[in-house]
Amino acid sequence: MIGEALIDIVRTGNERFYLPGGSCANVAVALARLGRRAALVTSYGDDHLGDLLDAHLVESGVEVLSGSRRTGVRTSSADAAIGPDGSATYRFDVSWDPDIQIEPDLYTVVHIGSIGAVMSPGAESVRRTVDAVGRSATVTYDVNARPALFGDRNEAVDKVTRLVAASDVVKASDEDLAWLHPAQPVDATAATWLELGAAAVLVTSGGTGASVFTPRGRVDVQGARVEVVDTIGAGDTFSAAMIDGLWSSGLLGADNHERLRELALPQWRRVAEYAALAAGVTVSRPGADPPYRHELSTKLALLNP
Repeated sequence: MIGEALIDIVRTGNERFYLPGGSCANVAVALARLGRRAALVTSYGDDHLGDLLDAHLVESGVEVLSGSRRTGVRTSSADAAIGPDGSATYRFDVSWDPDIQIEPDLYTVVHIGSIGAVMSPGAESVRRTVDAVGRSATVTYDVNARPALFGDRNEAVDKVTRLVAASDVVKASDEDLAWLHPAQPVDATAATWLELGAAAVLVTSGGTGASVFTPRGRVDVQGARVEVVDTIGAGDTFSAAMIDGLWSSGLLGADNHERLRELALPQWRRVAEYAALAAGVTVSRPGADPPYRHELSTKLALLNP
C-alpha cells in the first residue's frame, strides 16, 4: 500500500475523538486483520498524532516500511463532522511528500489511492513507482476523490485517468464519479476506464451496494443491511476485502493479468459481495475499524449455513 496515513479528528455533538485513518493506511490495516502481509509506504511525523498512528498500525499487524515516519514532518489530520445519517464530511490538514523505496519484484499486489495518488509532490513518486511495479504485481487503485485537496477538476481528471490506465482493478464511489465527470453516466465512465486497460471497475453506492464493470459485462450486488454508526473507512475496507477475495482465488501477481481480464461475472459477484459484507462491519462501528478474519468468517457462516 502506498498512500496517506493521518488522524481523523471526529466531532459528534460536543465530543471529539482522535482516530487513526487515511485511505491507504486503512486498507493496510484491513488486509492485515484479514491475515495478509500488509506493508505500507506513507509519511507521518514523530509528534503525538504520529504516536497514535504508530500504535494503531503496529497493533493491527501492518509493516510500516522504512522512511515512513520522519523527523521534522507533521502528521496529517482530517477534521471529520458526522451527519445524522452517519456520513462524514472532512476538512483536511495534509502534507504528502513520501520517501518511496520499494523493490518492484517483492510484492504480489500494490494498492494506491486517494490523496496520495493525486496530491503533489508525492503523487509524482507514486506514479513512478506504479510504472515500475506494474510488470511484476497487480495494481489496484481506489480513486476516493477529495475535492478539497485534488485541486482543479480538469487536472485531477488527467491524473486519475493516467493512474487508471496503469492499474489492473479500479474502485471508485458514485460520488467520486459524479465529481470527476458530472455530466457523464457511471456506466459510460466505467466503459472508458475499461478501454484504458483496467480488468474491472468497481463502483460503490453507499448502503445501496456496488456494481462491477468488466469487458464481459456488469454485475450488481446489494449492500449489507446494518445500522450505520458512521461511514469512515467503509470504502477502504471494501478495497481491502476486494483484494483479499482476489488473493484467495489466486488471481493476483504478474502471472495473472490476463486471468483477471477473463474472470467470469459470477466470480466477480462473489468478490463484490464479500467486499460489501466487510464494509458493512466497518460502518456498524465508529471510525475506520475494519473486521478481523474471524468476524467475517462468522458472518459468512450465518449467511450460508
